[in-house]
Amino acid sequence: MISISDLKFHYPKSEFRFTIPEFAVSSGEKLAVVGPSGSGKTTLLNLLAGILTPDHGKVQVGEVAVSDLGDAGRRDFRISNIGFVFQDFELLDYLSIFDNILHPYRITGALKLTAEVRQRADHLAEQMGIAEHLKKPPGELSQGEKQRAAICRALLPNPSLILADEATGNLDPANKTRILDLLFKSVEDHDATLVAVTHDHELLPRFDRVVDFQTFQKGGGL
Repeated sequence: MISISDLKFHYPKSEFRFTIPEFAVSSGEKLAVVGPSGSGKTTLLNLLAGILTPDHGKVQVGEVAVSDLGDAGRRDFRISNIGFVFQDFELLDYLSIFDNILHPYRITGALKLTAEVRQRADHLAEQMGIAEHLKKPPGELSQGEKQRAAICRALLPNPSLILADEATGNLDPANKTRILDLLFKSVEDHDATLVAVTHDHELLPRFDRVVDFQTFQKGGGL
């Protein structure tokens, strides 16, 4: 599902350097990525999503070499195939929660907004426990409720790859379990793959594999 080879990346005007000789994730795998802040975990997700492009090397998701696509191609591929749960939610303040969940369908022709999609959005919101907040702006929701809205948006297109950056970081224990159950169910129902950055080590036994980025940066490999 995911293949990275001979990758090098750096941020301009920064001493941060990121190197991945080889990295692979199987289709249907649920992978947790752990490690200290600044080790490159979020950078990895952004490279997989095509938000960032490597200085050198190849990033492939499924049959598509994401690193070879242009800006528009990476955007359309990301919206159509990748569900990204951002650490800071990326909700738009001027839209209702329902319109935030539907937003990917309104910014590209790669997705078609239908009555079935709207029904699925309603169902996801109900599963997440935020159905009563759909008409509200994000500013009226708690951090945990915003997180759940962001997860609804990521799952709505039934993506083949789910990238989650601290998806349970703002949730209480009961909702952490609910969210992880829904993420795992989406993976299983749609033969998708999950790559989740987390600091919550209590959740790690539920994943198929754990990658420690601190070990990797010291030469342990992925």
